[in-house]
Amino acid sequence: MPSTPLPATLALAGPTASGKSAAALRLAEALDAEIISVDSALVYRGMDIGTAKPSASEQAQAPHHLIDIRDPAQAYSAAEFAADAQRLVTQIHARGRRVLLVGGTMLYFKALFEGLDALPTANAATRETIAVEAAAAGWPALHAQLAQVDAATAARLAPNDAQRIQRALEVFRISGTPLSQLQTRRDGAPRGFRPDLFLSLEPAQRGWLHERIAQRFDAMLAAGFLDEVRQLRARGDLHPGLPSIRCVGYRQAWEALDSGEPLESLRERGIAATRQLAKRQLTWLRGMGQRRVIACDAPDALQQVLAAAGVAA
Repeated sequence: MPSTPLPATLALAGPTASGKSAAALRLAEALDAEIISVDSALVYRGMDIGTAKPSASEQAQAPHHLIDIRDPAQAYSAAEFAADAQRLVTQIHARGRRVLLVGGTMLYFKALFEGLDALPTANAATRETIAVEAAAAGWPALHAQLAQVDAATAARLAPNDAQRIQRALEVFRISGTPLSQLQTRRDGAPRGFRPDLFLSLEPAQRGWLHERIAQRFDAMLAAGFLDEVRQLRARGDLHPGLPSIRCVGYRQAWEALDSGEPLESLRERGIAATRQLAKRQLTWLRGMGQRRVIACDAPDALQQVLAAAGVAA
């Protein structure tokens, strides 16, 4: 019987701390693949410890892309990711190598796999105006404002979901059209593509993942995470409203340094926030029916990943 062809493009997703990075390095070696990071935090330079960024030695084991491509003061959108990733896929295949998409930013996967809605690009001045309004009145007040112009979007957002409320109001103020209406218009929007294989590392027992999250946060603190955040604060041009500083862990550390919060309290809040992130990631994944699930807490999880990709352990 002929063997199954190895995937030219393979995607590996999963919640934070599920073991994606270690599995990715083994897959890249076995498949002669280049890794495209699907992670909205790894794009930022100077944010290494709190993002669990692959080390220099790990990045040397296989080519990595879309890591350290933005300053923390800059934004990076799902639209930019989708365009960059599709360009890289074409370039990597042209080199005769396979592609391995790895990460946990599910919005990026969705943008890549399903294409994007035709939405207006970000407008810094409009965003700043909205941020000033929120600082004065609070995000629940802006959520109520959003409900008056885009009830459908407001209904699915929490009153304190600053990032999404800001974007929805920005879109309306720029275009004069509610975000919920624009999201139904796909004509002319970039189209997505499907990888040959989409693997998802998901825990059979949530407690296993919680323990991994706690261990990793402790390791980050021991490695100097707070010093890393202090260095970011010392720049003087960064603030908690930026997407980079809103990353899980960084937001909590920034707030702790503002308030003088005890380390143990920061640890508890950081772990809790990371658990919530993992929960949201798993919710996204359950809606992505094309994935093939592998229990990341199984003793032979890595062997299952390699076997699913058609390579020997």
